[in-house]
Amino acid sequence: MKKTIAMAALALAISFGAVSCKKKISDADLQTQATTIVTSNPNASVEVKEGVAHLSGTFADQQSKDAMITKLKAISGVKEVMDMSTVAVATPAPVETTTAVDPAVQKKVQDAVKDFPSVKVEVVNGQLTLTGNVSGLQARKIKESVDALKIGKYNNNLVVK
Repeated sequence: MKKTIAMAALALAISFGAVSCKKKISDADLQTQATTIVTSNPNASVEVKEGVAHLSGTFADQQSKDAMITKLKAISGVKEVMDMSTVAVATPAPVETTTAVDPAVQKKVQDAVKDFPSVKVEVVNGQLTLTGNVSGLQARKIKESVDALKIGKYNNNLVVK
């Protein structure tokens, strides 16, 4: 009978020990689960050490970063999530540059100087610009023709020879 009581006490002790010992999830298992979640963002990575997930990388916006942290915290066995990630700075949309010179005005000036093939009519830094090599008489005629169009300010960069 003493043997039976001793065996019963030993079985009871073992069963309490087995029930009270919770199975600890390994870092490798946690790493696998966390990596599966983080793969949805190719610019992020996670490393699990002692049950703590260390999140790093770049996220497109704060909402996706917060969602990732929430998913990592939901993994059974993850004690904490250390956030070392960043949110990408939004790049501004490219600005379209348009010329301040009306194409119709540019065409009028080109017509006015069409008799002078060495003269170019261009838009430089948003201003109508005349360039080329001309004689003194040609320069005077060009100036009079362009001024008669009353187009306003323009750059006369003609070289008089």
